[in-house]
Amino acid sequence: MLLPKYLFLAGGSISWLLLFTSGLAIAYFVERLLHYHRAQINSTEFLNGVRTVLKKDNVVEALSICDATPGPIPRLVKVAILNRERGREGVREALEEAGSIEVPRLEEKLNVLATIAQVAPLLGLLGTVLGFIDIFQAMEKSGGFTHFGAMSAGVWKALICTAMGLAVSIPSYIGYNFLVSRVNEIVLDMEKASTEIINLITEKPNGKNG
Repeated sequence: MLLPKYLFLAGGSISWLLLFTSGLAIAYFVERLLHYHRAQINSTEFLNGVRTVLKKDNVVEALSICDATPGPIPRLVKVAILNRERGREGVREALEEAGSIEVPRLEEKLNVLATIAQVAPLLGLLGTVLGFIDIFQAMEKSGGFTHFGAMSAGVWKALICTAMGLAVSIPSYIGYNFLVSRVNEIVLDMEKASTEIINLITEKPNGKNG
């Protein structure tokens, strides 16, 4: 019987490949999670601050606030302020163009997690097939009278690779869907902020530098 610490090694090269993919999935998940944490701000509080500054016709300070605040919403607000002379439709077009740039930035690298979630079970299946190949090779060498101990290595490889493939795939898929939900929340905030900043900018008849 294999001791627990040797179970991983029994999976062969596929288990090492799955271990690498799991590390990759963790790294991308953490990186995206931190990125979304920085990108999601209190848009209401931020817009209230910009509104207060713009009411004083201090456009330079408003732009400085946008530059100092991380995330896509401040960048959208900055675009709206810089295009304020174009009128309501002009500001809306500028925001749509900026939004089409920001959304792909948010979705960046998510495809890696989705790919790992899909490929990991296939790698596990490959390991299972290789395990069965080892079993049949052992049977062939023994002429059909094979003791179970001679086939155990192949059985262990098949089971461990299957288990590892699922163990990598399931958390990756859950993590992917969680991050997608975070992206949807940020995009919704962006849409709300865009509407508010359009109203804010266009309600000022003299949006000139202060």
